[in-house]
Amino acid sequence: MDGSKYAGYRGAYDDYFEWAVQLNRFALDLIGLWPKITQSQRQKLLCDLRVLAVFLGVTLGVLIPSIHSLIKIQGDIMLMMDNLQFTLPAVSCSIRIVIFWWKKEAIVPIMSMIAEDWIRAHESEQERRIMIRRARCARVIITCAYCIMAVACFFIIFLPAFGVSMRLTPNITDPGRPMPLQTHYVYDVTRWPQYQLTFISQTAYIFLAMMSYTGIDNFLGLMIFHICGQLDILKDRLMHLDKYINSRDMLRSCVAKHIRLLRAIDVIEDTYNITLLALFVYFAILFAFYGFRIISLFDEGNDLSLAHLVYFISNVFNIFAHMCLYCALGEILVAQCNEIYYAAYSNEWYSADPKVGRNLLPLLIRGAKPVYLTAGKVFPMTMATFCGLIKTSAGYISVLHTTRN
Repeated sequence: MDGSKYAGYRGAYDDYFEWAVQLNRFALDLIGLWPKITQSQRQKLLCDLRVLAVFLGVTLGVLIPSIHSLIKIQGDIMLMMDNLQFTLPAVSCSIRIVIFWWKKEAIVPIMSMIAEDWIRAHESEQERRIMIRRARCARVIITCAYCIMAVACFFIIFLPAFGVSMRLTPNITDPGRPMPLQTHYVYDVTRWPQYQLTFISQTAYIFLAMMSYTGIDNFLGLMIFHICGQLDILKDRLMHLDKYINSRDMLRSCVAKHIRLLRAIDVIEDTYNITLLALFVYFAILFAFYGFRIISLFDEGNDLSLAHLVYFISNVFNIFAHMCLYCALGEILVAQCNEIYYAAYSNEWYSADPKVGRNLLPLLIRGAKPVYLTAGKVFPMTMATFCGLIKTSAGYISVLHTTRN
């Protein structure tokens, strides 16, 4: 679709589109990853430079020093666990940035489709309500994500700035003064002004990493909820096809819309499947480490302060919620696509014009094939997969516990 067609839209329905995407755009536009419908070559170059700066900052300022620290402490499970809770998300964040940057142009037509759908929403009050309800779900999720990010910044950045470390265990690579991350540098960070400059740089890179992580994750939610809203509208049209004056034209429109939505889902799956695989792996590792840490606390009788306990619980909740969200989105998408199949099947096609009945065949044939988001095109992202992953991680908890003993 020609993006310039929608560049000058004004009015209430353009405001609805802005309302639906503004929270997601804030994070992605900041780091240069927002898929703009129209932009000049100069704007594209500036966005690419911002993405490159963020990627280099996260990689050189967070990831490499964290890996350097991990190498120094290899062999000690407790110290490695403290390190990996930051290193693995940093690796995942770098992968997210590269893949989304690479696939951004493929997502632009989806954003154009979303803008067009909001413009067309003025044709039906009922359809507009469906879209608003779905968009509100995406807004609630990203609002919660921003709140979680603020809590993480408080524990990781604000408290160490006042000399309160959130480390559960002392680390041989610690410089002696609290730092936001567990890192190791080739220079002496205990001296002034190296310590202050390193602390400020880590703060900036952590903020950019969190914005990248949160923005890219929740952009998936924005697209999936919009597509689910369109599938709801499509289902309603199919179920009441006999009430339209020109049902044959309406059915053709429904088939075309269904094909367009399935193509959008294919693009989303192709964009996010490697990201989901990375999340799949690091969730399994961290969940096992966190479970092992809980068992160790009971075995050793360690007393945690309230701040450390809240911080630990927030970390577990954060990783658990992210993985559960992805699987829930996949489950919702599967359910919505199945409803289209049943809506087409339940239609009174046998009493309609044979030409109209033939037009239902593409919906029935394509609807019989399951539609999944996948992790690396291997594991379908459903709640059954999520439960199986938790069981597998729980098995590794006992392995870690036995190894340490």
